[in-house]
Amino acid sequence: MSESVFPQLEALLPHVQKPIQYVGGELNSTVKPWESCDVRWALMYPDAYEVGLPNQGVMILYEVLNEQEGVLAERTYSVWPDLEALMREHDVPQFTVDAHRPVGAFDVLGVSFSTELGYTNLLTALDLAGIPFESKDRTDEHPLILAGGHAAFNPEPIADFLDCAVVGDGEQAVLEITEIIRAWKNEGRPGGRDELLFRLAKTGSVYVPKFYDVEYLADGRISRVVPNRSGVPWRVSKHTVMDLDEWPYPKQPLVPLAETVHERMSVEIFRGCTRGCRFCQAGMITRPVRERSITGIGEMVDKGLKATGFEEVGLLSLSSADHTEIGDIAKGLADRYEEDKIGLSLPSTRVDAFNIDLANELTRNGRRSGLTFAPEGGSERIRKVINKMVSEEDLIRTVSTAYGNGWRQVKLYFMCGLPTETDEDVLQIGDMAVNVIAEGRKVSGQNDIRCTVSIGGFVPKPHTPFQWAPQLSAEETDARLEKLRDKIRGDKKYGRSIGFRYHDGKPGIVEGLLSRGDRRVGSVIRAVYEDGGRFDGWREHFSYDRWMRAAEKTLPEFGVDVAWYTTREREYEEVLPWDHLDSGLDKDWLWEDWQDALDETEVEDCRWTPCFDCGVCPQLDLDIQIGPTGKKLLPLTVVNK
Repeated sequence: MSESVFPQLEALLPHVQKPIQYVGGELNSTVKPWESCDVRWALMYPDAYEVGLPNQGVMILYEVLNEQEGVLAERTYSVWPDLEALMREHDVPQFTVDAHRPVGAFDVLGVSFSTELGYTNLLTALDLAGIPFESKDRTDEHPLILAGGHAAFNPEPIADFLDCAVVGDGEQAVLEITEIIRAWKNEGRPGGRDELLFRLAKTGSVYVPKFYDVEYLADGRISRVVPNRSGVPWRVSKHTVMDLDEWPYPKQPLVPLAETVHERMSVEIFRGCTRGCRFCQAGMITRPVRERSITGIGEMVDKGLKATGFEEVGLLSLSSADHTEIGDIAKGLADRYEEDKIGLSLPSTRVDAFNIDLANELTRNGRRSGLTFAPEGGSERIRKVINKMVSEEDLIRTVSTAYGNGWRQVKLYFMCGLPTETDEDVLQIGDMAVNVIAEGRKVSGQNDIRCTVSIGGFVPKPHTPFQWAPQLSAEETDARLEKLRDKIRGDKKYGRSIGFRYHDGKPGIVEGLLSRGDRRVGSVIRAVYEDGGRFDGWREHFSYDRWMRAAEKTLPEFGVDVAWYTTREREYEEVLPWDHLDSGLDKDWLWEDWQDALDETEVEDCRWTPCFDCGVCPQLDLDIQIGPTGKKLLPLTVVNK
């Protein structure tokens, strides 16, 4: 059954907020005839349309799949609780926004998790689609539930709800999976769902949780994770796309109908990061560095702007100013689009990679908004622990240049709860903000200088040197941040010029439970969902008490609790829930880096220094790829009006 459910849905839309997000038909969206395709994907970002539509990962896979003959891909997002209630009342299933087909009719539901707080939204979508929560209860008639994205590097908390997971880059992976599904269907579905999953598992690069048994020690730790049938590999390896110029996606970016969190066209200018910030999962799991060429970037920007009509281009990566040709890229794009007034933006800029020429190029055609920097730690000592090699002098020099050149607003990002952190480390954030304001007033001769301090709670993540670290409790996080707030507010001279935004410690504890959890945590997720948990990444929908109630109800039978997963330090010998998923990083190297953190030892960026043996390049038979190419941004034709 693949008929559109729009006739039933349309009657409900006048009764919900933001109905436009459910109607589809965006510029550059694709609807293919159902019958002409033999493999059909529903791609989900498990959050609201306004957050999910700009997501690059989903947009890229949507286009890659739809370019294939005989393959269709449609998108689905989480529906808000008001529409969910009406859909249940009127028997309208979870639907795609492209052709409003029922999600349950597709071959695969591919879900991209960039954060663990989307897990309850997955369960909502499964329930609305009429798909059993647990993979063991599904039949050949149900789609495969496939997870990807950064959170899929530890899919264990949702292992019971998944059929499979892909670790790493998705472009080539989805095409390989498509071919396996196509062959199995063409052969008449031999062996049913089980055989299809086995064919995927034995490739060595698709993780199928049901083919692995987890054995536990008496104290609750894992003794081992072992394949339960022959032909299934002991470890699952990650996918890495090496030549980004071969994958210039999205070529036709989607233009949203409703307002979204990012109103711009984005181009990923490189993938991976070797700065070695010890808290940063994204930097660790996306190694090695692979740069898109300057000419490749130019062509993508040119095509994307023509296809969308956006007036801003985001140059995306984990540390965009680290592209070896970022100056030429920014100048070339600013020159080319000067008459069209196309603005450029970098998500955030490293203090030590910033220069005023780059900043001026980025703002030449657009509005000059505030600058954002991320020192992450308040004290020199804690920045050594996390390997964020930025001194306070670097920061002051950088913001001094910015304020001296006409900027009035600087935003600084920090984390609270980092390993070995003390109250003093956090209070030094206030000192840094004061020094920034003082310097800004001095060099600009103005008093209208602003500095906003934004602080998030630190959550230790899998596949990082901090995967063994204890997490700070919510109470300690809140107490530390209150002291900092009082210090800033108590400063009569500078306090009014410093904005202070922080997240309390409670969401971080739930995120910590989910990010380092194992299969036993699945029972907590399900209990939260059944208690009404939805949209946990949204402050107004998140309930810490609901999560704690669910954990107290379900975890005692396993002899563990929330603190066991969050505030407990792990030892080297402990088998971690994700050890059988290979991110390419050598576990011994991660442990050595954790010991270096405790010794406050910094490690250089391996792009410019000898290799530190993290394991990625030899293990995956890869190489760091950097420019410069020596080419200019082509075509450099001035657009004639």
